[in-house]
This record gives sequence, structure tokens and C-alpha cells, in this order.
Amino acid sequence: MSGHSKWATTKHKKAVIDGRRAKNFAKLIKAIEVAARNGGPDVDGNPTLFDAIAKAKKNSMPADNIERAVKRGAGLESGGADWQTIMYEGYGPNGVAIMIECLSDNRNRAASEVRVAVTRNGGSMADPGSVSYLFNRKGVIIVNKAVGATEDSILEAALDAGVEEVNDLGESFEVVCEASDLVAARTALQTAGIDYESADSSFLPSMQIPLDAEGAQKVFELIDAIEELDDVQNVFSNFDVSDEVMASLS
Repeated sequence: MSGHSKWATTKHKKAVIDGRRAKNFAKLIKAIEVAARNGGPDVDGNPTLFDAIAKAKKNSMPADNIERAVKRGAGLESGGADWQTIMYEGYGPNGVAIMIECLSDNRNRAASEVRVAVTRNGGSMADPGSVSYLFNRKGVIIVNKAVGATEDSILEAALDAGVEEVNDLGESFEVVCEASDLVAARTALQTAGIDYESADSSFLPSMQIPLDAEGAQKVFELIDAIEELDDVQNVFSNFDVSDEVMASLS
């Protein structure tokens, strides 16, 4: 079970409850704008936009905010920025590998702010390629157990659509597939009546570093600091934290 996925699940709850909703909205809007710019405003013909809008709706973003973001991204309304995807690589405490995905309209600002956040919180930047080989690009779908789905029902619905594994994260399931199978997999779940929390193209680690409570606390603080940055969309890491350690920290 991926420690990062557990952290992502915890973080999802935090984003809703602890006042970071405005920052979360800004990141969701960026994702919608980029998806509309790259694939057009037609949701039926743009699966990336479909997923970005679905995530925004799950986070209770108002419909007019979503509509304006689509129009800005597609060039139908002024005000859209030229967002560029930039990846940074680094190391955190205990040698944990970190990949930082930014959407920014200013490369110099993004690089400077990421470097400061990483180095001030016990991490170090790394050369391109020195960390990314530890990760694989995958499609990740999160299904909340509250919808009544089981591991067997998920596999039955989506195995033929390319699902490789289903991991139990406690309150939800993590459904993993090739990034190219993401649309097919989430469509198969929808067809079977299984609602999902999110569907994203993600980086999953090929090897993981187990952390004790002290190491986990330091890594979480580092990731929190990075995610506070406006240009940062996602942080991927290869740490593993046991249920016991997570419980002691919570």
C-alpha cells in the first residue's frame, strides 16, 4: 500500500476542512484552463477536461467558476494565462525522492519558490532525471467505500478496461491502471454504477522508503510547504508510512 496514497487521502480531507479551499480552487481552475486550452472546450471530446471538471465539482466549486475557467482556457474569454507544466525533482529527509509538478506562467518564480521551500524544510533539489526514474506514470482512480463498492466489484467492472491493481486505503480504494487506460477504466466504473472521487494521471513510485514517526513528520512538513506554493499542482513521493505511524501522527 502506498504511503503517498494514504497521505493524499488525508490531504484531500484537509483541503476541504482547514481553510485551504481557496488555494485548492485555484489549482483546480488552472487544471481546467490547461485542459481546455490543450483539448478544446467540448467535454465529450476532451477526457482530460471531463476529469478536471469532475474533480472541481467534487470539491464544490460553483458552476460559473468552472464555466469561466473553460472559456478562458479555450480562448473564448480574456484573462487566461499561458500556464506551462514544469517538473522539479528533489530529495527530502531520509533520502525520500520527490517530484514536484508545477503549472506556472513564470518559470523563474516557480523555480525560485520551489527551491526555497525545499531547502528550508530539510530537502535538496536534484538534477532532471535523477529522481524521475524511480516513478512510473499511471492512471489513479480513487473510489470512496461509502458508495458501496468492493475490491471485487471494482475489478469485475474494470479489469477488462486495463485496471492493474486495487489497493485498500482505509476509507477508499486506489484503482491503478496505465495512464493511457485511465479514460477506459473510469468509464467502465461509471457504466457499472460505481461513483469515483477522482481520476488523475499520476506518478507512482517503483520502490518505497519506510519512515518512522519522526521521519514521516519531517516529510509531511516538507510536502505541506511545497504544496502551499501557488505554482505547485502536485507533489509525488516514494515514502511509505505504516498505519501505526499514521495513527500516532494524526
